[in-house]
Amino acid sequence: MPTNIEIKARINNVNDIRRKLVKLNASLAVEILQEDTFVNTIKGRLKLRTFSDGKGELIYYLRNDSAEPKRSDYLVYKTYDPGLLKKVLEFSLGIRGVVKKSRLLYFVGTTRIHLDEVENLGSFIEIEVVLKPEQNENEGKAIAEDLMRKLNIEKSDLVDDAYIDLLEKSSGL
Repeated sequence: MPTNIEIKARINNVNDIRRKLVKLNASLAVEILQEDTFVNTIKGRLKLRTFSDGKGELIYYLRNDSAEPKRSDYLVYKTYDPGLLKKVLEFSLGIRGVVKKSRLLYFVGTTRIHLDEVENLGSFIEIEVVLKPEQNENEGKAIAEDLMRKLNIEKSDLVDDAYIDLLEKSSGL
């Protein structure tokens, strides 16, 4: 199973972060509109991500809910018919909830940096250090912490929950 080390943090000034990313020579890949439909699971999280071009990805991941840089193990299945897959998932497992966001995707080396504007939640940054087979968790955490310093992300800004959890908490579910 592929592994990354990741953090999520609230941000107040997206443009400030964008300026810092330019100074880091980050490459902006694309702006992406995403709808993540979370499905009920016994363990981990399962979401169907639908893109504005009609394609999708079924993503299963396991990670501890912790505000610090943490390991995430994941599997991704690409689909060209996310609508039908969503119906299968809904009928078989049930829908937990939906997260809608606009994402700016940057790369610093092999590290993915997402600037997310999440409907009903606000602005966030995610850093995902994709571990190469020869890298260990500690190396990934060191890269994430270095980027946090360079982007002035404080530990108090870190979020330990997934967006779906934050939405559920904000709606009182």
